Amino acid sequence: MQKIAFLRSVRIQRADPYIQQAVRGLAADGIEAGLFHTSGTTGDEDFPGHRQRLDRGVTPRELADAVAAWGADAAVSISLPCENALRDAAAKALLDAAGIPTVMTPLAATMLLVDKWETKQLCKQAGLLVPDGFRVDSDLLAGRGLPVPGYRDAVRVQADRIGYPLMSKPVWDSTSMGIRTLRSPADLDAFLAPGPESASVSVPAVVSTVVEQVVEGDLCSVDIVGLPGSYQVLPLCWTGRAGAEPVFTFADLRWCGPRPEADAAFAEVARTLVDFCATMGVHGSVNVDMIYTGGRFVILEINPRIGGATTLSCAASGTNTFTSLARMARGLPLIGGTAQRTGWAIEFLAGEGREGLPPAVVTELRRRVRVVTAHELVIDGASHGDIVVITLAEGEEDRTVKALTELHEATGFPAADVLGKISSLLNR
Repeated sequence: MQKIAFLRSVRIQRADPYIQQAVRGLAADGIEAGLFHTSGTTGDEDFPGHRQRLDRGVTPRELADAVAAWGADAAVSISLPCENALRDAAAKALLDAAGIPTVMTPLAATMLLVDKWETKQLCKQAGLLVPDGFRVDSDLLAGRGLPVPGYRDAVRVQADRIGYPLMSKPVWDSTSMGIRTLRSPADLDAFLAPGPESASVSVPAVVSTVVEQVVEGDLCSVDIVGLPGSYQVLPLCWTGRAGAEPVFTFADLRWCGPRPEADAAFAEVARTLVDFCATMGVHGSVNVDMIYTGGRFVILEINPRIGGATTLSCAASGTNTFTSLARMARGLPLIGGTAQRTGWAIEFLAGEGREGLPPAVVTELRRRVRVVTAHELVIDGASHGDIVVITLAEGEEDRTVKALTELHEATGFPAADVLGKISSLLNR
């Protein structure tokens, strides 16, 4: 094997520093890596290999042709969010047929997992907990196809059965986009109203949605990497609070660290998720979003792709998901089971809308604590300032808080609210 292509949609900087480590590892074995991406700019410091920027609207056929024209022997999907995972799954079918094996969950399973309603049904069949809910079909609301005069009333009955408030989210979307709260029957009526009137409260009626009960608790996620017979479950990552109000994915402190009661409760869920992945034929990485409440884990989504907290789970466990995926492309064995945490990993925004941390501040931060990455966070073309990931060993909590406090006093970074959250987390 001489060439492995990586398929990417969002900016590659989000995979820093683990993608660079994986690429350099391939180079040490005489294998060239190629990046076929549809967002952002890259240099040697971002991806030390072949780089080819493709149009955002590239089709699966065009993507597969570009990879084949480069002469790839294998390919790996590291795209997100889910619409791009679907693109890569379709490209996988074409590449596999052309003799270029691609690490990606097969298309049929991917199409089920990117559909939130289908995922909910599959989870229930597997014995996993999910929020109670129902599907609202855009075609029936819009009067397309078979007329069903009682459809809106049927939806109202379902909503009354579950009780308010309710959460509405598009069947196809991710990264918390399009989520709305329905607090009362009046909100639901506005949501069900034909035409643009529904947009004042929720997503337009032309979008099919899942409407479900609001579950309050701690948001968390887990990545599972591998193929049937060999899956590695990475550590739990905690990403904020779940409630009636939708929140920006990166609004709160995100962390991976010791939480013994939750870790113990998750062990059986992890085994069920591994069985689920094997049944679905997952080949690559999946990201599972959950809520931890009352000692139980409620599944929100199972995304057939790497996750937004992949860097955190790698940093806290000393693993590298991108290296694991590259090993799969080479046909090399993976280490299965549960990846053990080796310490803490904490991720936080440096400041919403800031142009970026001054280099002198980043240098001082790196001098005081172990920094995994510090780069600009860009989502759908919008900058959210710099995002930082740091690590520390258990037992270093007090020293880390002291170092960050001194840095804040000298530079104003981290912001007071962020520093307070980190202090509370590490001093629990």
